[in-house]
Amino acid sequence: MVEHTSGQTPDPVLRALAHPVRLRMLSLMWAAPFGATGLASALGIGHGLATQHLRRLVDTHLVEPVEGRPARGGQERLFQTVRGRVLSDRDDDAPLLAEALATNLRDRSHRRFPGPGVTVDADLWVSPAVWNQFRADLAALVDGLHDQARSPTDRDAIPVAVTIMTFRMGPDGQAAPDRTRR
Repeated sequence: MVEHTSGQTPDPVLRALAHPVRLRMLSLMWAAPFGATGLASALGIGHGLATQHLRRLVDTHLVEPVEGRPARGGQERLFQTVRGRVLSDRDDDAPLLAEALATNLRDRSHRRFPGPGVTVDADLWVSPAVWNQFRADLAALVDGLHDQARSPTDRDAIPVAVTIMTFRMGPDGQAAPDRTRR
């Protein structure tokens, strides 16, 4: 995991997102509610670890309780990813999120199914208007895909991976301005 270097306390949401297991949990809980037991099974981790990660997502308001269901004489709490929540738009702790996304991408790439995909890595120079329109279009595409997400247990659903981190950069050879100081 990347160390936080700005000297300030990292954003709790970014800290929560900085762990690849929690990012995978958010993906699973987008289409269908899950409890700790289901998450542990889907991710191949222990129930206690799933509970710990789930608690961190609840504490940062990235997931919310949606319902409960009977389970072994009790009630299992189910949670779902909060809709419309951007993972992060903050600049100061972006390396934490970038590392978690890179870890997920590495893990997912080993499961790549033969066939077409889209792979892009680019440094481009465009007008501010083109950049703003691209961001809006990309956000709409991702929202549309999220809206169509199904439960991993749906027999007609296929798993797909989408990892996107797009941002404006500073000029070549210069770091972006430090926005953490006021």
